[in-house]
Amino acid sequence: MGNRRRAREMALQGLYTADLLGLWDRDPQEFLPQESESPESLPFARKLLGGVFQYRSDIDREIEASAIHWSLHRMNVVDRNILRVAAFELLHCEDIPVRVSINEALELAKVYGEKETAAFLNGILDKVARNKRSPTGV
Repeated sequence: MGNRRRAREMALQGLYTADLLGLWDRDPQEFLPQESESPESLPFARKLLGGVFQYRSDIDREIEASAIHWSLHRMNVVDRNILRVAAFELLHCEDIPVRVSINEALELAKVYGEKETAAFLNGILDKVARNKRSPTGV
């Protein structure tokens, strides 16, 4: 597994914990392992986790605008946080190609989500990416 994929997993695990326990007022770094079997993944995991914490309300708004007939609180905790990681990348990481962010989210969905999670997330993330590229997008 690549360093960035492992970093995305670590960020997802931290977000899952923060979301499940409602600890959004804490330092995001508290949700990363102090010692990791892949220390080279930690800097990118910190960036993702910190970015989602920092921009969570904007990210959540963009996801909800892109998720027709779905609100975030109705989504599975895993799905919601995979979306947050990918949306952060799409909206704030210009150095990561759109397709890479979406494909990595779908890979996480295959491991941590339900059978139909990948298709569900793909539709939402495609719309987030299209909205970003439009003149009225975030």
